[in-house]
Amino acid sequence: MTTNPRPYTHALNRLKEAGLRPTRQRLALARLLFDNGHRHITAEQLHSEAMTQNIKVSLATVYNTLHQFTDADLLNEIVIDSGRSYFDTNTSPHYHFYCEEDGMLCDIPADAVQLARIPNMPRGTELESVDLVFRLRRQSARTVAA
Repeated sequence: MTTNPRPYTHALNRLKEAGLRPTRQRLALARLLFDNGHRHITAEQLHSEAMTQNIKVSLATVYNTLHQFTDADLLNEIVIDSGRSYFDTNTSPHYHFYCEEDGMLCDIPADAVQLARIPNMPRGTELESVDLVFRLRRQSARTVAA
């Protein structure tokens, strides 16, 4: 006889492994974030999902929790511009395509991109990571047909 794990087991384990105290709100948000595969989400989208599922949480708490998860290496923050960030549950090295019109963000495997040359870094620094976002624009129907 197999037993089904409790619904919060995966989220609870992720929080404990990251050294975060599993509060009710963190558990609920972690479950929304991590229980259905990799995803890109804004704080506003996560807040809306939480409200739809009757999870009582303020937008400020969602922002704080997302930043705590990012600091604990559970998420990566992808800053698109000064007013728009996505949080990515895929923390392995990879890059992104971003569509300006509809806000679509999708992964590009790291081995699909070749960086031919990286400039010399300032003295006393070392390369920690490379964040690369290819900004796309949808072609008009006329351009696609040509």
